[in-house]
Amino acid sequence: MFGPLSPRSQPQPGHLYDVAVVGAGLAGTELAWRLARAGADVLLVSQALDHLGNLYQPTVEDAGFPAGSVFALVAERIAPETDGWTFHRHLKAEVEATAGIHLLQSTVTELDGDGDGVTLSTWEGPPLRARRVVLAVGSFLKGRLLIGDTMEEAGRLSEVAYDFLADDLARSGVWLIGGEQTAAGVEGAPPYDVRFLTPAPGELDGFRVGRFERVYAVGRCTPGDHTYASVLGDAARLADDLRSVGETP
Repeated sequence: MFGPLSPRSQPQPGHLYDVAVVGAGLAGTELAWRLARAGADVLLVSQALDHLGNLYQPTVEDAGFPAGSVFALVAERIAPETDGWTFHRHLKAEVEATAGIHLLQSTVTELDGDGDGVTLSTWEGPPLRARRVVLAVGSFLKGRLLIGDTMEEAGRLSEVAYDFLADDLARSGVWLIGGEQTAAGVEGAPPYDVRFLTPAPGELDGFRVGRFERVYAVGRCTPGDHTYASVLGDAARLADDLRSVGETP
């Protein structure tokens, strides 16, 4: 079981979350929503909350969100509308209304595990603490976005990469390998490629990053080919795994 239902997501200095999720894309948003609905005290931290749950395509048409996911719930709610920005606004409202999620805009730079949890260092403020941490940073570990002859330190257009966190994982002995993804052009924005790092397959024991006792990874920041459905399915499975090892204070 997770900690008590009240108080939840009302953190004070030194607060110990049940789970801290780093990254609020598909995997991170889905995972935080499922854990909070199961009674966990969840920190969902992202470099840009305005991009919460952002998709790699301009609409939700034929997205294939699995039934039971928050993404499917929101897509059904706005149907027959398929505009990606409309979807994003409704998704963010759903997450904000979910008791047990503390949404924080910040940049995680380092992880330090100890006996009863993990400390997350950030650029912007004091350290954060959680019993368990999940990396759901997508294509942002040392992400490099290529448009023609131009290269930006980003995991997606206008979204800065997690260079410091990637360097910290490497210093901790995590072997990182390269990944690549192509985003199609949309009206007002050109197509682009993004190259990024993920833990090597041998670094993962299921979802757990083997060099840490309490750190996990899910979604596009893990090796392999991914779709919306596979990423959301993995988030659901990890939520089940974390509930099975949940701890009381």
